[in-house]
Amino acid sequence: MRIVVGWAVLVLGVLAVLGIAHEPLFWVHYALTRIHGTHLPLFYYEPRELVPGGNEPPPPRESPASESLDIGALEAAAAYAGAHHSRALIISRHGYLIYERYWHGSRFDTLIESGPLGRVLAALVTGNAIYGRRIGWPDAPIGMFLSEWQDDPRGSITVRNLLQSSSGLAVPPPAANPWSAAADQAYGSHVIAGYLQRSLQSPPGQKWVQQSVDPDLLVLVIQKATHERYAQYLSRTLWRRIGAADAWLWLDRPEGDVHVDRGFLARQGDWLRVAELLLQNGRYQGSEVIDPRWVPQLLRPAKANADYGAYIRLGAHTLPGMTAYDAPDLFLVQGGGSYLWLIPSLQLAVLRTGEAPPAEQAGRTASDDSAWDEARIPNLVLHGTRDFVPATRSGAGISNIVPNH
Repeated sequence: MRIVVGWAVLVLGVLAVLGIAHEPLFWVHYALTRIHGTHLPLFYYEPRELVPGGNEPPPPRESPASESLDIGALEAAAAYAGAHHSRALIISRHGYLIYERYWHGSRFDTLIESGPLGRVLAALVTGNAIYGRRIGWPDAPIGMFLSEWQDDPRGSITVRNLLQSSSGLAVPPPAANPWSAAADQAYGSHVIAGYLQRSLQSPPGQKWVQQSVDPDLLVLVIQKATHERYAQYLSRTLWRRIGAADAWLWLDRPEGDVHVDRGFLARQGDWLRVAELLLQNGRYQGSEVIDPRWVPQLLRPAKANADYGAYIRLGAHTLPGMTAYDAPDLFLVQGGGSYLWLIPSLQLAVLRTGEAPPAEQAGRTASDDSAWDEARIPNLVLHGTRDFVPATRSGAGISNIVPNH
């Protein structure tokens, strides 16, 4: 019996060594997550691909008073952010930086892992591919671009389905087992090949599920349609044009496929440039970067979930257990510990970066500082904006929020 056990241990050891030798990147990433948990160091996101930027200085700064904001309200928002493990709170209005607070040695140009914020960049440059006549329209079936699914029911998934997290593709069950499909998706070296093996769990467009497969396949479609690496296309059509600094995309292997909603390393302050694109219907400092018809498409409620557009939360739809946002037109881009709140009627953007806060707790009051309330920071800023006029949430429009609009 001891001999049998000994041989079994030896065989398992040999298999483990062979597995590590065959997929070294997988095991490096798997081991680092076991060591660091959710607080992964930036060196985790290797290999990377450069997204060349314009490397311009920060946008111009103005005082809060010159943009009709009360400094006391901004300080209250900063106090709340600081009490909840934030790294930065940066506020802009009309394209000007009007307030900045940093913690833990952070600065405007501190490089951060932007998490799922990277998805909105893929959504924006999809518009460039559409209006550049590389992709027909959001309802184009992706089988037109993916030869593997050309004659497959999965080829009927549309670009819009991917944008609205409703591809209908199966979700692998969560598992810590390194040989599971979930682990292969998270740490594997051939992520797209794994996605192409996914079955349809529901008809495309009918079920909303936030999972990596949709934005990752969207980027694959962009690459197939443009015949260009995503990093270069993103740089050429958006990132460099808004003056953002060099950034990096995390790849599953050298020169491999892109992880879209993880591992985008960028200067944290540059997300205010992206905010201006979203607030200005694709314009940055007066120049058209994205076709003005495209951003409204991204803000259309998904058929399968009216709380979301294209990787964008629509704040007018209050989620269970959370405090309501006080601006009916607010929307946000959220990922990990980063929140980018945007109010088009006031041309106001509020960015919070830092540790991922705990899940929202039902039943707290608006004055309760002990638990994270994702609406607290933007609401404090809103009520410190002198030309903000609270409006009823039912039927409120821009003309009701901003006088003489």
